[in-house]
This record gives sequence, C-alpha cells and structure tokens, in this order.
Amino acid sequence: MTTVKRHRQQVSPGDRVFDFVLVLITILVVVLILYPLYFVTIASISDPMQIFQGEVILWPKGLNLEAYKRVFQNQDVFTGYKNSLIYTVLGTLITIAITFSAAYPLARKKLYGGSKIMGFFMFTMFFSGGLIPTYMLVKSLHLYDTLWAVILVDTVSVYNIIVARTFMQNTIPEDIYEAAEMDGCSDIRAFFKIVLPLSAPIIAVLVLFYGVNLWNSYFNGLIYLSDRETYPLQLFLREILLNNMADSMIDSIGIDVSKFMVGESIKYAVIIVSSVPMLILYPFLQKFFVKGVMIGAVKG
Repeated sequence: MTTVKRHRQQVSPGDRVFDFVLVLITILVVVLILYPLYFVTIASISDPMQIFQGEVILWPKGLNLEAYKRVFQNQDVFTGYKNSLIYTVLGTLITIAITFSAAYPLARKKLYGGSKIMGFFMFTMFFSGGLIPTYMLVKSLHLYDTLWAVILVDTVSVYNIIVARTFMQNTIPEDIYEAAEMDGCSDIRAFFKIVLPLSAPIIAVLVLFYGVNLWNSYFNGLIYLSDRETYPLQLFLREILLNNMADSMIDSIGIDVSKFMVGESIKYAVIIVSSVPMLILYPFLQKFFVKGVMIGAVKG
C-alpha cells in the first residue's frame, strides 16, 4: 500500500504580508459599511441628549424607547408601511416577469436582429425623454395618483436585462434548447420548463435588486401621487427627515430643546423601522449572490 505524503505548501513571507494586509483592508471595509447601521441602531434606543453630546459611539447610553413609541403612534407610518409592501411585492413580480421575458429571446442565438434590438435597449440607458414627457405620459394614460404610476414608471432596468441575458447565455447551453425542440417543446414551454428553473440564482438576485429599489423609492411617489393615503413609507420618512414632521409626533413637551432632541431620536428610529424588511429578506437571498451576480455581471 503506497503511502502518500502530503507536504504543507510553503508560503513565502511576501505572501503572508499580502494576506495580512488584505485581511486588514477587508475588516476596515466591513467596519465602514456596518458601523453606520450599527450607530443608527444604538442611537435610536439611546438618550437623545447623550447622542447630541457625542457620547454614543460604540454602546447605547441611557436606554430610551420613547422614539419607537412615538413612531408607532403615528398612523402615517403604518399607512406607508402597507403601501410600500404593496408597491414592492407587486412591482417586483411585474419587473421580474418583464425582465426575463425580454432577456430570454435576447439570449437565444436564433433571434433575428437580436444584437440590434439589444443596441436599441442600451440606447435607452443613456438617453431618455426626461421627467416632463414622462409626467405628461402618466397623466394621459390616467395613471396619475394610482399605484401603477409608482410601479410602472421605470419598471425595468436595461442593465438587469443584460445581467439576466448573460446569465442564460453562460449557464444554459444551446444544446438543451435543441434537445427540447426535438422532443416537441415550444419556445414558450422551454422558457417555463427549462429556463426559469435553471435561472433560480439570478432570479433571486434580481428580486433583491428590484425589491430594494422599489422599497427605497420615493421620487415617483413624490411626483405622481397627491393622496397621502397612497404615499409609500419613504415619503413619510422624507417628511420626518427633511420637513420636520417629527414635531407632529411629539406631544407638548416643555421646551423647544426637548422637542428637538426627541425629534432627532425619532429620525433614527424611523430609519430602523423602514430598513427591517430588507434586512430580513437579504439573508434568504444572499447565498445566491456569488453564483448569480458574478456569472451575470462580469460579462456584458
């Protein structure tokens, strides 16, 4: 019986230094990314005066949940939460359907003029009609002040179509389509039976991309909505952050300084409340990122 001796691979001092520096840079980048979210979290449950004095850095001080109490007492927050969930779920379903309906034929070699159609799509990435023509189109289609104005305007990202198309081209060989055609499978059936099941990683990635974009979107609601009952959460968040709407959540508090302090604390609490759905969604889709994003985005 032959004994196989395994020798530990020799690592040069230069490689060790490089690995050490790389780890330090990675840790620094992670801290720079996570610390703002961590600070907002601890600030939302800390004493507003201690935040203002700069004493809250690594740990919460003076535990205070008054900001969350004020936030959840405001009915606009729940209205915005409900509307944003509707816009995000319905909008993501529509955008995913349109994105893959466009990417599938563009990924097939037998599509006549596919490169020209792709060039036309890419043209729209750099040139558009602008805000005023879009607004006039929304008005003429009677979409103003409806949820469709928020969902259908900027529905599809051409970049994401390119990502989905590239994923299909690099993951699904043409031989599979030919074998399916020999078995009598139509193009539409191949799309549902072959392409969609094999595209689960990139679907998960684009669901997160579109979902985050729709959840954080406020500009379309600001332009095309006038009824507060249809406002997304981000519009109410914008009012709190920019238009001092925090004052409307605060009961009569003795002095103006106290109002200002509680208002600052409420701003942090609202940010956390609005971020929770995306923070919950991300761990379920994160495992698809390496396979989905890298394959779909490296090549164009």
